[in-house]
Amino acid sequence: MSKGSPKRRVTGIGGVFFAAKDPAKLRAWYKARLGIDVQDWGGSAFSWSDAEGKPVGGTTIWSIGPGDGDAFAPSAAPFMINYRVEDLAALVKALRDEGCEVLPNLEESEFGKFAWVIDPEGNKIELWEPPAGR
Repeated sequence: MSKGSPKRRVTGIGGVFFAAKDPAKLRAWYKARLGIDVQDWGGSAFSWSDAEGKPVGGTTIWSIGPGDGDAFAPSAAPFMINYRVEDLAALVKALRDEGCEVLPNLEESEFGKFAWVIDPEGNKIELWEPPAGR
């Protein structure tokens, strides 16, 4: 880790997104065969719980989208993992200082703050700092 980098980088998986040739058919398969409660927006939110099954703050998103878009560009991979982080600005700075390929577009919305980095094999990785309290 570089000097001044955040102590904790990734704190969990915020989501798994992948592209499909026929998203509706694949969503239906996952719903029928694995029981995933696929919603109209194309995915499901898995709520977190502790060892006793009690809810704890957080969800992991699972989503299937069309394979003909550029959501994962510049990666050619048909998937993208979203990692939860505590301090996106500090992590982005540390990754840039370490020579990582961090994409220039950063986003902020009611869902939190987002940045993207390309791993050594060309996979696009999404970094997400949830809004406070989520």
